[in-house]
Amino acid sequence: MGLGTAINVVAVLVGGGVGTLVGARLPHEMRKTAMQAIGLVTLLIGVTNFLEFHNPLVPLVSVIVGLVIGEILGIDASLKRFGDYLQERFSKGESPVSRAFVTTSLLFCVGPLTVLGSLEDGLTGDYSLLALKSALDFVASLSFASVLGWGVLLSAGTVLVVQGTLTLSAGLLEAVVTGPMIEAMTATGGVLILGLGLVLLELKEVRVANMLPALVIAPLLIVAAPLWPL
Repeated sequence: MGLGTAINVVAVLVGGGVGTLVGARLPHEMRKTAMQAIGLVTLLIGVTNFLEFHNPLVPLVSVIVGLVIGEILGIDASLKRFGDYLQERFSKGESPVSRAFVTTSLLFCVGPLTVLGSLEDGLTGDYSLLALKSALDFVASLSFASVLGWGVLLSAGTVLVVQGTLTLSAGLLEAVVTGPMIEAMTATGGVLILGLGLVLLELKEVRVANMLPALVIAPLLIVAAPLWPL
């Protein structure tokens, strides 16, 4: 438990370091192709996770109900406003280091893979999603550092605190979370990961953040299992 976060922190540090030193020399097309390759892998992981649960009704209902809740709450819009506020507050009139830190901290810590990966790492010890996120963050930190400078390296501390807290919190729930509940949450998360893959490939703009409540709905549906033809 926690290995995924450690890998993620190292990826940000290495990517940011390389970006600071030689990132600007790397061709834009090379960075774009790398991001597309990660997008394809993201789609495959989403499909694999979705197929882990034998009843597709649970992730389907979870995503629909979760999306309705997310749209009503405006989670996606709220996160964007929060990010804009932080960037304006901490970057205005200050050095590029502050801007790099705030921008990349938000990018690396606000998203479905952060939540999904940390919870899965804490509950099952499976850090595959955080390993995928680490690859994404490596490319992103390299790109941002080549433009914004070494301040990107500071966001590794944010990643450690945020993901580490989520992972440890999930571990505390291990005694009350059952196997089927984890499987249902993983399958539901697969749908969100598919949406993220579409965004990375620039095929469709999916408001994945608005689907995050589905991760809570899925295990609740398993608790109400007698109502479902499982």
